[in-house]
Amino acid sequence: MLGVTALEFLPPPNTPEVAFAGRSNVGKSSLINALTGRKALARASNEPGRTRELNFFDLAGRLRIVDLPGYGFAKAPRDVVERWTALTQDYLRGRVNLKRVLLLIDARHGIKPVDEGVMKAFDKAAVIYQVVLTKADKIKPAEAQARVAETLKRIERRPAAHPHVALTSSERQDGIPELRAALADLALTAPA
Repeated sequence: MLGVTALEFLPPPNTPEVAFAGRSNVGKSSLINALTGRKALARASNEPGRTRELNFFDLAGRLRIVDLPGYGFAKAPRDVVERWTALTQDYLRGRVNLKRVLLLIDARHGIKPVDEGVMKAFDKAAVIYQVVLTKADKIKPAEAQARVAETLKRIERRPAAHPHVALTSSERQDGIPELRAALADLALTAPA
């Protein structure tokens, strides 16, 4: 639909939105593609820091998906990273139609200190977020279930955290139908 580099270019807040956040290369674009059933809707890259703007995808006028730039390591100049970080923070703080942020965490590594900082910021700003563990196909099923339990324990006292952790694999489509259904439910809610 649109790539936004400054707040004045945001689309009107008349459609519910779900934003995808996470460290660089956690699989945001791949998950968006898997959820929408479109292989190249969001451009995936192996190079950290390829997404440098807020990318909006319109789903039949009922829901917008927003692909946010990754945080953490990026192959980009420092001033560019600072600019997109500030834009992302401003968007998250003031978007009245933002229904939820999906905070993607690589299931192989779990929650890192940088993710803790992001969750703390979401809690402080009262931005509702749900942890989505990605790349579940890269670990054994028992390890994946242990990671879900560990993640639930780490978010249980966080005020803005959604109490359900999604376990997904864009490659094998694991958890995709369930997450798609949850997003469809959010699309039914009127914008704030």
